Amino acid sequence: MNVSTDQFLQQAMAHAGDAYIGGAWVPVAGSERLPVINPATGALVAEIVGGTGADLDRAVAAARGAFPAFAASPVADRLALLERIHALILQRAEPLAQALTLEMGAAISHARAAHVPFAAAHVQVAIDVLRDYEFLTMRGTTAIVREPIGVAALITPWNWPLYQITAKVAPALAAGCPVVLKPSELSPLNALMFAQIVHDAGAPAGVFNLVNGTGSEVGAGMAAHPDIDMISITGSNRAGALVAQGAASTVKRVTQELGGKSPNVLLPDADFERAVPLGVMAAFRNVGQSCSAPTRMIVPRARLAQVEALARQTVEAIVVGDPAQEATTLGPIANHAQFGRVQAMIAMGLEEGARLVCGGPGCPEGLPNGLYARPTVFSDVTSAMRIAQEEIFGPVLVIIAYDDVDQAVAIANDTVFGLGGHVQGTDLAQARSVALRIRTGQVHINHPAWDPHAPFGGYKRSGNGREYGAFGFEEFLEVKAVLGFA
Repeated sequence: MNVSTDQFLQQAMAHAGDAYIGGAWVPVAGSERLPVINPATGALVAEIVGGTGADLDRAVAAARGAFPAFAASPVADRLALLERIHALILQRAEPLAQALTLEMGAAISHARAAHVPFAAAHVQVAIDVLRDYEFLTMRGTTAIVREPIGVAALITPWNWPLYQITAKVAPALAAGCPVVLKPSELSPLNALMFAQIVHDAGAPAGVFNLVNGTGSEVGAGMAAHPDIDMISITGSNRAGALVAQGAASTVKRVTQELGGKSPNVLLPDADFERAVPLGVMAAFRNVGQSCSAPTRMIVPRARLAQVEALARQTVEAIVVGDPAQEATTLGPIANHAQFGRVQAMIAMGLEEGARLVCGGPGCPEGLPNGLYARPTVFSDVTSAMRIAQEEIFGPVLVIIAYDDVDQAVAIANDTVFGLGGHVQGTDLAQARSVALRIRTGQVHINHPAWDPHAPFGGYKRSGNGREYGAFGFEEFLEVKAVLGFA
């Protein structure tokens, strides 16, 4: 069913007071109104009504009721459902992109080129994995059986909202797990639109459920709920820890994709004219609001002046402005709390003695309204500084100098995080060696193309478990051994 951008968005807003439970839109029991603000203008876009524990109980009961039949459903049926969802995302790509621009400030060009197509790619990956997956394998006379774990609760963030929804929902459905989704209350419209897509794709009643609301109400309820078998959260370290604590009493599986402070190591033989501009833009992609953004550029001390000049030149070409305009590179920070965090951390960098290469506190010239931040690069940064240790989640890059490769690796590993990493160098053997020494869940060598099948997840405080591809799919499966099967 084709719908116009305005129709689809208005359809979503019409359900701002609803949950999607048991195959239908139903009014929530709560009364808390949660504003959705356009960060480019400060205007109120919509108000969703926060769900309650009673709403969550209804959604979980619907998912639990759907589990036996869905878990036993033929692979062909689940493939067909995912293929219909994938087709509808592509058909409705423009209204989805427009919603993301409206509610979280993604530049429309970036929403069209990354947010929506990458979200669709996660569904395609789930289709690819499911089509060839062997749920029963033999080890001698023992059968190793992989079965859906049960009802999966999914908590998704505001920064890559649709992308993270499909990264969790698609493999869960592929595995045969009914889901209950709690999207971020700060960017919920795309989730309402996605729920309508799942409905229009003909998902069996109870297989997909959505309850909007706050983390303290719905998220905490999910973590502790006895009829939820696993919970997958993408969010802050604080939120991930609270979910794990809440889930402990029911011993449910918890997978977490949390914060990051990813390094980008430029080896002495790197192509600096290429690597520095790409590194700056990778750090600032999505206005720096990406958990794996390579926001620590680690460079040879002898090349520091060249790196600074190239970084400044790259930033000068960035267009910060109205996200609805095609020419815009970076839109606003997505919400007031995050804008305040970015400004506070820029001030902290100056207080700590870091040297400003470009940018700084305040809003860009000509943009007094909206939550716009100046793309900022610091140099003379040391690992002891807070701006080198803490996730800022905005367009702020720090440059750290090293004297030898061993020191570069030590700097790269000198944080509590371990989500992503980058290495640049023309000697591929050396670049591979450094990549293998970096303690993160994913490393990119020389800015390769995105691989949606590559497992993604963290070491250390960046979380546990993996998303994407076969590894993400298997998070939703239990393993059973049947001895004497043959």
